[in-house]
Amino acid sequence: MTETDLKIVKRDPEGTRRRILEAASEQFATLGLAGARVDAIAKAAATNERMLYYYFGSKEQLYVAVLESMYAEFAEKESHLDLSGLEPRDAIATLAQSIWSHLWDSPRWLGLINGENLHQGRYLQTSEKLRATISPVIDLIRTVLERGAATGQIRSGVDPLDFYVTLVGMGYYIASNRFTISAFTGRDYARQPDRENICEMHLVMLDAYLRPAP
Repeated sequence: MTETDLKIVKRDPEGTRRRILEAASEQFATLGLAGARVDAIAKAAATNERMLYYYFGSKEQLYVAVLESMYAEFAEKESHLDLSGLEPRDAIATLAQSIWSHLWDSPRWLGLINGENLHQGRYLQTSEKLRATISPVIDLIRTVLERGAATGQIRSGVDPLDFYVTLVGMGYYIASNRFTISAFTGRDYARQPDRENICEMHLVMLDAYLRPAP
């Protein structure tokens, strides 16, 4: 590493790392791991390739760091929701709407997830941080479900992880596949009225599942 590089590291290490992650997120989401170029990422981050390798080691490690960052941002947003003042089923509805809105508002995140699924998740499997990011969200759901079961408002025995995966899947499928759904069915769920209608349908379905048996 040159003397100039060392000065950059000492002057703004977090800023440089953040700019690299931001530039890499755009490249990987748009072009995938194979198509993204290290020189293009460095240029977009207003740095050089040496700095990229200094912080992340390799293109593949940078890709994993981008995925970790995006998952952490997604989980942090949901885990910080204050649901304590809501009735349990209302709390679940609020959480669901927040997650679904985040999916619609984060096309870059969807692109990254779709790309990693093409890799069969093998890069995410190398992450030592990833699973820890989801724990606060699952704990939040578990707390709401247990509170609802204790008051008789939610059926008992609902697995919080299974419920979370189901909830995310409802929103993810519509947001991620909106173009093919539109081509196949003629209905564009990116249109706010159609999006609101299917969101309402999903909320009714979730609530019907959560209700205790009569």
